[in-house]
Amino acid sequence: MAFTYSEKVMDHFANPRNVGEIENADGVGEVGNSKCGDIMKMYLKVDGNTISDVKFKTFGCGAAIATSSMATELIKGKTIDEALKLTNKAVMEALDGLPPVKVHCSVLAEEAIKSAVSDYYRKQGIDPEPIVGKIEEHEH
Repeated sequence: MAFTYSEKVMDHFANPRNVGEIENADGVGEVGNSKCGDIMKMYLKVDGNTISDVKFKTFGCGAAIATSSMATELIKGKTIDEALKLTNKAVMEALDGLPPVKVHCSVLAEEAIKSAVSDYYRKQGIDPEPIVGKIEEHEH
């Protein structure tokens, strides 16, 4: 089955931004999809209330890598509140769309951010659930 990916998806797959780990990250989140096998790990550095740095490691298809890359670009330099408002739809729009069978990759990217922010709050001694919401494993 052939998919048509936008130039932006191809660019973020071939030249992903913000790949790697952050040592002593303020928040680390990992999410996965058991059906397709994609795993995303996101690392946040937070200064004040601003995400000063963000890195990711993704094991998955090209769309998973591209959505991780774009999501990190969209939250870098933003406040935690702004990052939590980032939706998978916004990630897809920034990439000029995804094939329907790859939409779950953008959902994982959104959840990876929420998971990393939740970890950040836990490390601050704050219960993240009232702020971030519940993060669930999705079956797609």
